[in-house]
Amino acid sequence: MTALVHTDRVRPEWIDYNGHLSEPYYVLVFGDATTALMDRAGLDAPYRAETGCSLYTVEAHVRYLREVGPDADLEVRTRVLGHDAKRLRIWHELHVEGRLAATEELMCLHVGPDGTQPFPAGVAAALDDLADDLDVPEPEHAGRSIATVGEVRRRPPM
Repeated sequence: MTALVHTDRVRPEWIDYNGHLSEPYYVLVFGDATTALMDRAGLDAPYRAETGCSLYTVEAHVRYLREVGPDADLEVRTRVLGHDAKRLRIWHELHVEGRLAATEELMCLHVGPDGTQPFPAGVAAALDDLADDLDVPEPEHAGRSIATVGEVRRRPPM
């Protein structure tokens, strides 16, 4: 597995009314880490311009584990958990001062002008090189969903 690390710093405009990193900015930073992964795998701006293809996120699960304060240095460590001909599964971990602050798991599709497209051979090979070793276990919370809470009260059909 090749280490993928994206760094950033919390900007003043990212701070919410509670004095911490606001929810959408976690996703923004994770999105920038996804773009860094795309660039590394050959899905960069020239590729997108030439082919009209890109990654589209079709599912995401974010866990907010610790509050992040103003001016914090952010480090996102990205893992490729797997891919097939058209799908890519990514795991991001956001660390602040060496402590895990948030995670994001993504399912992405490779999409072109005519719908989903297989990854080109070079991109698939690069994703293989970036993918986790089979000996490395998946993160404990990867593949989990949000747990149910209490009774669900549904409105009767109209």
